Order: sequence, then C-alpha cells, then structure tokens
Amino acid sequence: MHRAEPGHGLIGQVEFAHTKCWLCVPSCFLLACVYVGGLYVWRSSLPRDHPGTIKRRCAGVLLVSALSPACSKRHISLFQVDASVWELMGVHLEGFVPAVVLPLLLTMVNQRPPTQIKELERRIQLCFGDVVWLRNQVVAPLMEELVFRGAMLPMLVPCVGPTAAIFMAPLFFGVAHFHHITEQRRLQKASMRVILLMAGLQFLYTTVFGSFTAFIFRRIGHIVGPVLCHSFCNPLLFSYAMEALLFLLLLFPLTDLFFYGAIPICSLAPAPARAC
Repeated sequence: MHRAEPGHGLIGQVEFAHTKCWLCVPSCFLLACVYVGGLYVWRSSLPRDHPGTIKRRCAGVLLVSALSPACSKRHISLFQVDASVWELMGVHLEGFVPAVVLPLLLTMVNQRPPTQIKELERRIQLCFGDVVWLRNQVVAPLMEELVFRGAMLPMLVPCVGPTAAIFMAPLFFGVAHFHHITEQRRLQKASMRVILLMAGLQFLYTTVFGSFTAFIFRRIGHIVGPVLCHSFCNPLLFSYAMEALLFLLLLFPLTDLFFYGAIPICSLAPAPARAC
C-alpha cells in the first residue's frame, strides 16, 4: 500500500506513485554501473586473475556492496511497509536453516553428483590459499547476490510486481558482465567477433541463472539461499532431461513458504495483486 501524500488528491497520489516507479529502473541500472565501476577503481595492466588485480577489485566491489542497502532503502522508503530494509534484502533469521539447506539441495539435484563432489573436494583443498577461488566462490556470489538480488528486487517489486521483477533484475546482472569485452579486447586474446560472441553467450547464461536465483530469493525471502546456489554453480548450465524434470518437480515444494514463514519482500508487491 502506498503512502498518501498530504495535500494531494487522488490524481496527485497516482502521479506520485508513477514517479516513484519510473525511478526504479534507472536506479537499478545506475547501481549496476556503480558495481562494475568498483572493479576499475584502481587501473591496472595486469590480467583479471592476477592476485593483485583480484584483491583490488574485491575491495572495490565490497565498498559498492556495502553502500547498496542505502540505495535500496532510499527507494523503499517511498512505500509503506512494515519490514526493515535488511529483512527486505533477505537478511533475517526466520526460516534461516531451511534457506541454507533446501535451495542448495534443489541446485545439487540438477547437477551430476560424482563430478560435483570431486570438484567440491578439489575446491576445498585449494580453499582460502587461492585468491581466484575466494573471488569465484565467496566474494563474487555474496556481493553479486546482495546487489543484484537483495538490493534490486525490493526496488522493482513495488512497481512491476514480483513475477516481472524476477526477470527484470537479471537483465542488469547480465549487462554488468559486458565490461569483459573491454578487458578481452585490451589483452587481445581473440578477434572482436569471437569476443562479442562470448559476451553474448555470457549475457544469456548469466541472465538465465540470475532469473533462477531471483526466483529462489523471491520464494524464500533469504539472501543466503541464492548466495549458496551461486557459489555452488557459479554458474553451470542445466544439464540432462531427467535431472531437469526432477528439478522442476522439486522447485515449488522446496521453496514453499511453509519452511520460511512470511516473505518480507512480498509486502512490497503492489495492491491488489498480492499473489507473491
């Protein structure tokens, strides 16, 4: 339910609500740009997997991610909701244990267990001694989910509804990966045609994967679930038909609100369509 502005009639309230909603998309786009900008605060000629580059970029995105709740709060404050900005971003305790276990289980169902177990063992062995591992499995999943799901979905849900937000937020996530074009071009690792083809494919699978984690976040109301799924996949394309069938069969049961309680972000869904 939107707050009524003092001294405004019905037309004024409608215009005010439209103004608020027009701001959500450019705000999300700006947040995505600032996130990418955090990767380039310190200019360097070193490749992206060099330890020095990784450490500087992690520091940059950590700073941007720390500021993202303020950006989300500024937009959410325009709407009347009972939940705090942290609850809306998926940081709360109710239903925390199922949020840790069930979405990860759902993600693992759709992968090849022996391969993934071996890969998990290898990653654990490398673990914290490898800055590339830290970036790919810890920093990137945590920061990207916090910004592109936790901060953006509460900004989009009041204006476009929960279902459309699931598919809109990942577009910003996909676009944010286009900065790799500049980097690949600078290192001259491939022709421009190949670089653009790779960028297009990356946009496709990051957007699809982002829709999956956005769906998980909307269903369970916790950011920890998407973070763990992201870390586990980072990202992997969906595979065999039987695995996909089992995945779809478990998709709604394992994300049912029976396990997680009330979903804070659903309080932002525009009335009367509260089917969140």
